[in-house]
Amino acid sequence: MNRTKAKRLGLIGLGEMGMGMARNLLAAGFPLTGLDLRAERRAMLEQAGGAVAGSPADLGRAADVAILMLFSGAELPGVLRGEDGLLAGMQPGGTVIVCATVGPGVMRDVAARLESDGLRWLDCPVSGGRQVAEAGALGLFVAGSGGDVAAQRDVLAAIGERVIHVGAEPGLGQALKAATLGFYAVASVGLLEALALGARAGVPVDALREAFCGDGGDGSHLQELAGYALDRQFRDTDNQIRYTAKDLEICLELGRECGTSLLATRASHEQVSLAHSRYPDEDKQCLFKVLEA
Repeated sequence: MNRTKAKRLGLIGLGEMGMGMARNLLAAGFPLTGLDLRAERRAMLEQAGGAVAGSPADLGRAADVAILMLFSGAELPGVLRGEDGLLAGMQPGGTVIVCATVGPGVMRDVAARLESDGLRWLDCPVSGGRQVAEAGALGLFVAGSGGDVAAQRDVLAAIGERVIHVGAEPGLGQALKAATLGFYAVASVGLLEALALGARAGVPVDALREAFCGDGGDGSHLQELAGYALDRQFRDTDNQIRYTAKDLEICLELGRECGTSLLATRASHEQVSLAHSRYPDEDKQCLFKVLEA
């Protein structure tokens, strides 16, 4: 059992991920006060050893650092403002860590309001699901001053395994989270389209499973591709874009034959074709240059 730490924490939002975060903060020795609209979630926190606040203002009075793990940015005004709002309870010099995904614009507004009240802030959306939160292994995309990030390293370490400090400006953490969400969404659609195409073409499920879930389907290729793009290595990586363009044409033709809608694949083909027309002798990561222009 860790010794109780002097830094008092508050956590608003005890959902599937928030509760996992709360348990890890308690296990790390932090005194923790929580708040959630659902009585059963409040009871779960008490059973785990935490205290429960009656309002955001009460939580603010009990916390040096308040963590917000709300469902969306639409909930923030009600939590922050008013006689019972968090800002009515927190003392100047306290820190608010916004772990919810609220969007860059909302985060900039929140940061300005917190600063006007003499409070510190971290823009810190988290990445991972319930099991990752329970394991204390969330990814944290943190924006804020270097000093503020350093001051909360112990808190961040209790809930996250990987901390990426994006920069000092509010909204940068949210922007990076949005970018990763877009990537995973498109990658997921592409994967599902590929599986649907194979199934419609008569490929056995076991063969699809081996191809997509085996050693070659673990995402290492995507990680490698990202490295080439970011390092601006556009040649001699054995990924010539002319082959990518050809392969996508074959994929789309098979989709037409099978009557399978391949929206993400068609969109990808349009982008690859544009990159191929501009950089015919380069590798497929040259698309990065087209997209960033």
